[in-house]
Amino acid sequence: MTLEQLRIFVAVAERRHVTRAAEALRLTQSAVSAAVAALEARYGAKLFDRVGRGIELSAAGRAFLPEARAVLRQAEHAAQALDDLAGLRRGEVTIAASQTVAAYWLPARLARFAQAYPGVRLKLSVGNTSQAAQAVLAGEAGFAVVEGAVAEPALESAPVGGDHPGLYAAPDHPLAGGSVTPSALRAATWVLREPGSGTRAHAEAELAAAGLGVAELDVRLELPSNEAVIAAAIAGGALAAVSDLAAAPFVAAGRLARLSFPAPPRAFTRLTHRERPPSRAAAAFLELL
Repeated sequence: MTLEQLRIFVAVAERRHVTRAAEALRLTQSAVSAAVAALEARYGAKLFDRVGRGIELSAAGRAFLPEARAVLRQAEHAAQALDDLAGLRRGEVTIAASQTVAAYWLPARLARFAQAYPGVRLKLSVGNTSQAAQAVLAGEAGFAVVEGAVAEPALESAPVGGDHPGLYAAPDHPLAGGSVTPSALRAATWVLREPGSGTRAHAEAELAAAGLGVAELDVRLELPSNEAVIAAAIAGGALAAVSDLAAAPFVAAGRLARLSFPAPPRAFTRLTHRERPPSRAAAAFLELL
């Protein structure tokens, strides 16, 4: 069994498709099929079942997948240890970030690090706060930067920046430019980020401070990105709770207005695993933050 065979098996298992796995790995379809066949022949276990025109993991494949992923992660950690010896002339930094951080705050810092350490590869995955924290817990990211609070004993957190969230609506909305009362907010329709996002958690805290619970609001949509929330608010006449960073271009274009509603700033937080010290390259990036 080789690391390449494991890498191919995991790619096929995640995509449930040989051709797509081959394209992702930049290999031929025959090479991918041969690697899977070699694993099955060596251990006398069928890893995939054909179902119709597709494939699914067999019982053996489902049991083998987490073990294969664990071996690949351990191999990455071993490579990371050697990269550390190269004095930041090469290496990789894997970062998970929540959406507001990834779209509006992190890019300039990624560019600055890439300029300072051109031999170090930066790998960014984007999700909501909960997903980014889970990536660090699972060892899929060396650290995360998020805008939501994370209560996880295995993770250590520290502030690295921040933003100002607020309530927004289309400029012709009845609450734009006028007074905003709890009763008016209850009567309005809303579009919010999904549960698990830092933006959603902060919005809930803001509303709670005003004596409002989300269950009291007429929430018509829950969407998985700031851009989708803003577009729905503009098109559907709903209120939205998003970061000033995300709303700024739409405000400048006259398509969105910030409501007069108290919204305290929030911190951006970096998350690291207490039992996994950052690589030398990751530590350098954290120092830049």
